[in-house]
Amino acid sequence: MNEMMYYDLKARPGLTLSLSSLVANELGRRIVIGFYAPCSLVEDEGTLSERFQVSRTVIRDAVKILVGKGLLEVRRGIGTRVKAREDWVLLDDDVLAWHLSAPPQEAILRQLVEVRRVIEPCAARWAADRATQEELENIRSACDAMDEKVDKPEQFVIADARFHRSVLYAAHNQFLSAFEGIIYSAMLTSIRLTNPDRAANTRSVPLHRDLYEAIHRHDGDDAEARMILLLEDAGRRINELIPAR
Repeated sequence: MNEMMYYDLKARPGLTLSLSSLVANELGRRIVIGFYAPCSLVEDEGTLSERFQVSRTVIRDAVKILVGKGLLEVRRGIGTRVKAREDWVLLDDDVLAWHLSAPPQEAILRQLVEVRRVIEPCAARWAADRATQEELENIRSACDAMDEKVDKPEQFVIADARFHRSVLYAAHNQFLSAFEGIIYSAMLTSIRLTNPDRAANTRSVPLHRDLYEAIHRHDGDDAEARMILLLEDAGRRINELIPAR
């Protein structure tokens, strides 16, 4: 599971393949994984230009991309500095994707799971109230795909992500939909830790099926409760593994 799967789930290609975006990608990954520590200086334009074998203009454009994402700041007479994590645009698709290049970090994963617990139960309740027939079909179809792909981890997690995306969209709240990247990042990060097998996948399908049925019945209370159970199950599997690591 890597950042390309994240972009596939988001149905977008990531940064365009210009030289400046390629350099920004590499620098962004290095910042997120901690190669460049927060508040530290990155190398000057000349050094970066030689390292990446590109012009200084390309380096400047790459830096501008990362400034826009809150990862870097440029100070005259000081240089280019990595900003503190709290200044990063953490919901930016590229920043979320770059986290998938880093070794799984317990604190980051727990925070992603916590945000899911804030967002998704409400989304499930509202989906039960607002889902159209087509949206109900999308949720059911994703659940069926999970059932069919229990032996294929990558395809299973794609179907799982489709399920949660369909619930999120069925809530008919554009602000909630903007959080789908957090769900994908959390799922792809946790999958690297838990490496679910057929047994784990098989146990997960009925939890999703029960949630779909609650939404289909337009039972908001039960849908919210079923989503909480589903997320608690995912969190429990993560908690069992993290101490062992």
